Amino acid sequence: MLQLSLNLAKFYDTRSLLPLKEEPTNWNTTHSFVLSNPLLTLLEKCKSMTQMKQIQTQMIITGLISDGLAASRLIAFCAISESRNLDYCTRILNNLQNLNVFSLNVTIKGYYESEKPEESLLLYKEMLTKSKGLRPDNYTYPLLLKCCAKLSSMRMGFGVIGHVIHLGFDSDMYVNNSVIHFLVSCGELDNAQKVFDESILRDLVSWNSIINGYVRSEKPWEALRLYHRMEEEGVKPDEVTMIGMISSCAQLQNLNLGKEFHQYIQQNQIKMTIPLVNTLMDMYVKCGNIEAAESLFNKMSKKTIVSWTTMIVGYGKSGHVEAAKKLFDEMPERGVVQWNAMIGVYIQSKRYKDALATFQEFQATMIKPDWVTIVHCLSACTQLGALDLGIWLHHYITKHHLPINIALGTALVDMYAKCGNIAKALQVFDEMPNRNSQTWTTIIIGLAYHGNAHDAVSCFWDMINVGITPDDVTFVGVLSACCHGGLVNEGRKIFTQMTSKFNVSPKCKHYSCMVDILGRAGLLEEAEEVIKSMPIVADDGVWGALFFACRVHGNVEMGERAGFKLLELDPSDSGNYVLLANMYREAKMFEKAMEVRKLMRERGVEKTPGCSSIEVNGNVHEFIVRDKSHPYYQEIVECLVHLAKKSRVLGMWG
Repeated sequence: MLQLSLNLAKFYDTRSLLPLKEEPTNWNTTHSFVLSNPLLTLLEKCKSMTQMKQIQTQMIITGLISDGLAASRLIAFCAISESRNLDYCTRILNNLQNLNVFSLNVTIKGYYESEKPEESLLLYKEMLTKSKGLRPDNYTYPLLLKCCAKLSSMRMGFGVIGHVIHLGFDSDMYVNNSVIHFLVSCGELDNAQKVFDESILRDLVSWNSIINGYVRSEKPWEALRLYHRMEEEGVKPDEVTMIGMISSCAQLQNLNLGKEFHQYIQQNQIKMTIPLVNTLMDMYVKCGNIEAAESLFNKMSKKTIVSWTTMIVGYGKSGHVEAAKKLFDEMPERGVVQWNAMIGVYIQSKRYKDALATFQEFQATMIKPDWVTIVHCLSACTQLGALDLGIWLHHYITKHHLPINIALGTALVDMYAKCGNIAKALQVFDEMPNRNSQTWTTIIIGLAYHGNAHDAVSCFWDMINVGITPDDVTFVGVLSACCHGGLVNEGRKIFTQMTSKFNVSPKCKHYSCMVDILGRAGLLEEAEEVIKSMPIVADDGVWGALFFACRVHGNVEMGERAGFKLLELDPSDSGNYVLLANMYREAKMFEKAMEVRKLMRERGVEKTPGCSSIEVNGNVHEFIVRDKSHPYYQEIVECLVHLAKKSRVLGMWG
């Protein structure tokens, strides 16, 4: 049940969606005072902390260290140069007699770009307490708000906003844009919209902040509405705006609108940056136009890893698996995301053995698989019934201390349940720290498949009691459990509550389950009435459930109606002809059975060969009727002949 979990949004160059454009870090300056001073000129060319400390010593000896601007050059080197040392930077900062706001800001920026963004907020608080005359400026608060956004800290962010308002910086457009960006980054779209609407001054950055906020929150209609409002106010869009609009079209899968924006970009000569081209490619991929995406990719003078990955996933989605593999092999560099993309392509194309082979190839590299990799591989094991490999993957998770998040835990539960070990599936389920609707649904379906109908239904009500809302797939699982367990009354109750209590409209698969429940219990007339009362057209699953019930209970007349409905719905399905003919033969209606066989021949329908698979020592072997390609084909046939003879001797086979 697990599908391709890679979302192309993961491959976006996320900076392209940031309304506040990041300037490349550059600590050097061309200030006249600096250029006219030999020591500071030497500092501007500094390449290491050792050199910097030598220059610092000379600055202390000459007294130059007491000059605020000169000292700020030392701090800038320690904070944001390639040789940065933030601990030493803070030590210099704490010993300065005349701390200026530039020194504070550049240190905050250094911490923001480091792995300790929270230190910038502690530093800000400490400096305000220590340096009474220090007044932050309109560069300080955008940096602090970026740190809060990076930490996803609403509490600290709102504290900073309080300082912004108290000091009167809320009327500064640069600071105001930073507030909007922070609120958007933390998912506070309503508050961001309120700040935006109340802003006296707005520029393109303001519009891009709020528009792309709606895009990241997957509210494309709101983003488009704001774009049209922006147009009405005469604000010209740039490449960042277009990234938001193209992404909205991708979310809506609206190819025509996406083409219109692409044409607008060309006509208005908007700069085709790499992130914008990547976004256009992604839109075409998601809207099913792989040719347009391919054309853009081939024209790119410089391709990023995002560009390559987008095309690999695009080829996979459109069924061009070999093209995806060729592109994957041609990539100049590959990371875990790209390996996951290729494995995911094979999973989506149901080439599970190739997915596992790619995983083995991946393991030979120096790159470590992540939880997405394992989810894909568990999905392949689930489909192939490869329990031994699934157990090995579980050991891999434990050995490498991968956290069991919801997706990974659900994949493990699904693998164990579908590979025959329901006890282990329940153990993993019970040990999961968090579960969502899909997790509960997976264990309910697993219990149903293993014939534990009462446990599956009990699990369904437990799910309701803990506050998880079931979806349409959950109802398929629990109704299937009722079907296999013969729980007619429970099935009726759950089916009725789908709409009355949970507001889930039944689909054909739910009606199919309900018909199956009633049919297996011999309530054929009630089952047929369910079909007649359906507000949607019954599909082959619904009629198939009724047909099988009629065969079991020997109701040839109703079974005939259901059987011919199946032939009408899918005239090319050989199984329906065979089953209908078999029903007639069981009822000794041989002439009608021959008529069905004749009809099958006249329509040129051939019986689909059967297929089975088995896992031996970690290798999955597939067998298809009349296929002699297996290397041990002769030995397998001899073994089957031997088993058949032995079965006859023991009276086990007629």
